[in-house]
Amino acid sequence: MTTRNLEHLFAPRSVAVFGASMRPGRVGSTVWENLVAGGFDGDLWPVNPKYDTIGGVRCFPDVAHLPGAPDLAVLCTPPATIAGLVAQLGKIGTRAVTVITALRQLGRDDAGALTRRMLEAAKPYTLRVLGPNCVGVLVPGRGLNASFALGKALPGKLAFVSQSGALVTAVLDWAGSRGIGFSHFVSLGDAADIDFGDLIDYLGSDAQTSAILVYMESVTSPRKFMSAARAAARNKPVVVVKAGRAGQGARAAASHTGALLGSDAVYDAAIRRAGMLRVQNTEDLFAAVSILAHARPLVGEGLAVVTNGGGPGVMAADELAAAGLQAAELSAATIEALDRFLPPTWSRANPVDIVGDASAERYVQAGTTVLGDPAAHALLMIHAPTAVVSSAAVAEALVPVVAGTGRNVLACFMGGDSVEQARDCVERAGVPQYDTPEQAVRAFAQLVQFRRNQQLLMEVPALLGTEDADGAGGAGAAALVREALAAGRTMLSEPEAKAVLRAYGIPVVETRTVGDAAQAAQAAAEIGFPVALKVLSPQIAHKSDVGGVALDLEDAGAVRAACDAMRRRVGALAPKARIDGFTVQAMARRPQAHELIVGAGLDPVFGPVVLFGQGGIAVEELDDHAVALPPLNQVLARDLVSRARVSRLLQGYRGRPAADHDAVHRALIAVGQMLADIPEIVSLDINPLLADQHGVLALDARIEIAAGQGAGVQRFAILPYPRQLEQVVPWRGGDLLVRPVRPEDAPAHLEFFAALDPSDVRARAMAAVSMLRPGDVARLTQIDYDREMAFVATRQRPDGSSETLGVARSHATPDRASAEFAVIVRSDLKGKGLGGVLMAKLIAHCRSAGVGEIVGETFADNDKMLKMARALGFTLTPVPHEGVVRLSRDLRGS
Repeated sequence: MTTRNLEHLFAPRSVAVFGASMRPGRVGSTVWENLVAGGFDGDLWPVNPKYDTIGGVRCFPDVAHLPGAPDLAVLCTPPATIAGLVAQLGKIGTRAVTVITALRQLGRDDAGALTRRMLEAAKPYTLRVLGPNCVGVLVPGRGLNASFALGKALPGKLAFVSQSGALVTAVLDWAGSRGIGFSHFVSLGDAADIDFGDLIDYLGSDAQTSAILVYMESVTSPRKFMSAARAAARNKPVVVVKAGRAGQGARAAASHTGALLGSDAVYDAAIRRAGMLRVQNTEDLFAAVSILAHARPLVGEGLAVVTNGGGPGVMAADELAAAGLQAAELSAATIEALDRFLPPTWSRANPVDIVGDASAERYVQAGTTVLGDPAAHALLMIHAPTAVVSSAAVAEALVPVVAGTGRNVLACFMGGDSVEQARDCVERAGVPQYDTPEQAVRAFAQLVQFRRNQQLLMEVPALLGTEDADGAGGAGAAALVREALAAGRTMLSEPEAKAVLRAYGIPVVETRTVGDAAQAAQAAAEIGFPVALKVLSPQIAHKSDVGGVALDLEDAGAVRAACDAMRRRVGALAPKARIDGFTVQAMARRPQAHELIVGAGLDPVFGPVVLFGQGGIAVEELDDHAVALPPLNQVLARDLVSRARVSRLLQGYRGRPAADHDAVHRALIAVGQMLADIPEIVSLDINPLLADQHGVLALDARIEIAAGQGAGVQRFAILPYPRQLEQVVPWRGGDLLVRPVRPEDAPAHLEFFAALDPSDVRARAMAAVSMLRPGDVARLTQIDYDREMAFVATRQRPDGSSETLGVARSHATPDRASAEFAVIVRSDLKGKGLGGVLMAKLIAHCRSAGVGEIVGETFADNDKMLKMARALGFTLTPVPHEGVVRLSRDLRGS
């Protein structure tokens, strides 16, 4: 739904426990005991008709006898009672319930019916439901432990959201023993109402939460999840453990793409694209938080290692290689500088082995020197205890080195009790400490991956227009698909599929369709020998499997003979297949080309996905592929290619030239565009797609189609940049471009802010703001177009650069019931109608997006804003004693 009323779940003033009990071992007993023991300072009301008091506290028989409406109700009663209780609580004003009860214990059908009744009972009151079948919620800073978890959570700055109740109790115990605290600890259970999207949305803007940790098994509302995750990840780290890595394929389609797509790979792509970080287990979850909490901006991926032992250095180098990273290559100047003070036997390379007798001073000299090398983007200091120098002395000496650098420094003090003091020393200084070199390198790899994901988060691709040689472009391809559907077909023929590719600018090999051997021989002569011959049948997905492909046919006789032999082979191996003829195509003579696969399919959760990898007839066995969520641009396409092993071969090797990467990227971008333009596309295979230094060439293509079941931009998990909302507006004798904001607007936003009068900033922000921090600029320019909008009015300067003159933005609740708005124009342009232009654009957009109401606030003395609001049809409502006016406009039916 939204974050609406979640404050009643996390910050209640009163809590009622239905099913509270004095019987040991009962869930209701444990929940009540945890609430009392947690130190909650609000009202606690046990509800159970069997008791007059519980633990000396008055017990109430039912909802009607409660002294008031509890902010939060915890339900531990039998399944059949839940919907009725929700209805009664909603009626008296309760706005949040936690359903501990497992409804599904009655069987799937009965559980489904009870869940629907529960949600229907909650809906009229916008009452939020956590669960059912959950452990509950803990907010340690408020003394709230509304759960039946064993033990309690320590207060802290981490939020943990889990889909597994068993993991909730295990992590609580694990974290407590290590002194790790939490701002919120939430068990989702079946997530009938409150889900990952809601909680990540809420916690992403919670000032008491510095990072969000997630244990996930499945997502039910992908667009909302991606929207919330991308918004939260711009503000703080979001780290995910996703279970079910060995999931089955997303779609049992008769295509290579369908066979290769797996739900885990798509989840991985979604997590990456949302700017979150995925880790493999609970220990890595907290290790990631540790490194991210202390991380400085990472300017590159080169790790330097300084160690007093060769073995630990080798262990670190091996782990770097396993993570797909490389040790930083130190410059000759750095090597020369190290030579001046290190023993002659030092390694003279990275890892820098400063030898076992290294003193604390030698560590400092080596660390300082290495950090001065431009290639050393981060430094790992490894120390194995020796009798020469105490580990604590080394740690104390290194602390000033860390404080004096802008690079990331990690520490690894190997050993046991003898290095505890050293570990405490560096950890107090904010240096991440690891027990082994492998752990440290894995943490660095997490930092690198997080940086990469954050860079992908900034990418906001736009959908592009396409035109083929006839000018029909995507429209012509879409018409071809509709004609095939009208004819009752679910597959395009190979020539039709290639026509679609050609319409989107993907080069294809010349292909002719023929009905018999004579026509095939004639077509081959016109194309030019040698040629390839393929069977044409809607029932045959993989032609080579049934002998339906013949290559390198040198003359007309060979073509005729191949046609006859192919009919016999196919008839024997696929007797039920209807043979509609053959295709004849030119043999592609590109001996240095790589065989790739580019595909598209539909994931049941995240919708359309694009696939890239090594192609050929053994594509499934090679298992070298990666997937991404569309739409794509050059940066996202490059990232997709880099995640397949074949990308290394595309760089060129042993005299084989590098492939044209831009051509590969363009093909991937085009496939994403197809999925947006032609919603009837269900799956697509281009296999092989040849790629060499001359570009790409599609030799074979398959497109599966279905009416009303395909992709389309509305099924994209991430909406593209809405280019269609750009508008040129005449203003004061010139033209302005009013358009949605983009990430690359960040410098112009800083310039715009610098040109504002402080009083205008105060009127807009409702507070004094002297500067924009990098995070502020990112939040303002990297928006999620599904949930928010920011229109900027820009004007071109004489030198061709663009300047921002004003901004109007809105942020809608996920259910689009309302949207908050704000508008500001450059101080020297106030009173010239620019604010009205921006607001008219914003109001029209909110109305078209289905927003019910647009609301905002301004100071009561902001006469210009009040005048504009009246002119735009807003209702003005003064807020007594606050000096502000609430502005609202109903967009329904207006």
